[in-house]
Amino acid sequence: MDSGPDLSVYFLIIFYPVAGLLIIEVICRVTKRANWIKLLTQAVMCVGFGIAYLTIHAAHWLTAFVLLALAAALFYQAKVSKLNPEKALY
Repeated sequence: MDSGPDLSVYFLIIFYPVAGLLIIEVICRVTKRANWIKLLTQAVMCVGFGIAYLTIHAAHWLTAFVLLALAAALFYQAKVSKLNPEKALY
């Protein structure tokens, strides 16, 4: 009797985007990249994971929606940060 995916699968589905965000953050801080480049890279990564989670066999709609919403917020923050770095929240 198949009870569905393990809890470890759901943990990994959440872990991969978080790890990606943190890795991009660390790399951009170490290399002293502009804030808008970091935000744009993180947004593209979120879109990639969101699309991947919508297209996998057992689609994770809620996780994909949250990642795509986060990507929209990151794209907006990247735009604000590039146009006026003093107005950027961070």
